[in-house]
Amino acid sequence: MAKGFIPDPLKRRHLLEEALDPARAGAIAEAYLAVDRTVEAVAFLEKAGNRERLQALWDRALEEGDLFLLRSASAALGEEPSAEHWNRLAEAAEASGKARYAVEARRQAQRS
Repeated sequence: MAKGFIPDPLKRRHLLEEALDPARAGAIAEAYLAVDRTVEAVAFLEKAGNRERLQALWDRALEEGDLFLLRSASAALGEEPSAEHWNRLAEAAEASGKARYAVEARRQAQRS
C-alpha cells in the first residue's frame, strides 16, 4: 500500500478483518489522520496497538466536543468515559456550536 493511501470502504473492511502487521495498520491510520478522518483512523490505531495516539484522540474529542470521536476512542481503549468526561465534552460541544452533541453528552453524564 502506497504511503498516504486511503483504502476504499470495501478494502477498509477487509483490512480490518484480517491480521495486519502493526506497522501497516499504523501507516493506514496515519493516512486517515493526515486528511482529518479521525474516527476512521481509530480502528487502525487499535489494530496497531497505539494506545498513545488513541489517548491523544480521546483528549482531542474532549477539547473539540466531538461525541463520535470520544465514543470510538473509548471503545478502542476499552475505557468508559466518566460523568466528568461527558460534562467536559458537553461544555466543549456547546462552545463550538455542536448543540446535539452537547445534549447527548449531558444525557450520557447522567447515566454514568
